[in-house]
Amino acid sequence: MSKVQVEILGLSASPASTGAYALILKETHGSRRLPIVIGAFEAQAIAFEMEGIKPPRPLTHDLLKALLDTLGSTLVEVCINNLTDGTFHAQLVLDGDGVEVDARPSDAVALAVRCQAPIFVTDEVMDEVGFTPEDADDEIEDDDMESEGGAFGDAEEDELFQQPKFEKPKPETMPTSKIDQLRALMNKAISSEDYERAAQLRDEIQKMLGSSQ
Repeated sequence: MSKVQVEILGLSASPASTGAYALILKETHGSRRLPIVIGAFEAQAIAFEMEGIKPPRPLTHDLLKALLDTLGSTLVEVCINNLTDGTFHAQLVLDGDGVEVDARPSDAVALAVRCQAPIFVTDEVMDEVGFTPEDADDEIEDDDMESEGGAFGDAEEDELFQQPKFEKPKPETMPTSKIDQLRALMNKAISSEDYERAAQLRDEIQKMLGSSQ
């Protein structure tokens, strides 16, 4: 099974889904990105660990790590290995006899950051739903998902997740064909970091291309 290593680029509130967040993964040795919509609890669990915030009582993912440590087991890696009907699936790979445990990607990533385990995505999944931004050299800066204050900014603990600021797209000539129009809309969604909308438009484009073959 071929796979690529990814790193967490950031978390962004999802404009299309109340209480949901987009976890943005980026190729470690490439420019492709993979957005995954996750719940608020899992987003908080990932952000807390990356910001070094310790809650007064252990979260579920802290408990899982404590269990692994107590049992003398190590999380070798996590891999997002499948996409079925729009739902991502992942596996935890433990040491010993190469034990593999199915998991949700959000839980797998939350545990990976606690265990300092690498995160991978299979080539099949990345090829199917990954995308490359128009300007792949642009990184997320101060007022976006990341800032110099830390992985998710220097907000107070109860304000970790703020609605991101969106730039108004620059006016441009609308392409003539339907597919070109959808591609233009997808690029605008990516530019404004509305990754969930971009993924929906990408799926619509793929359906149109498939029906035309």
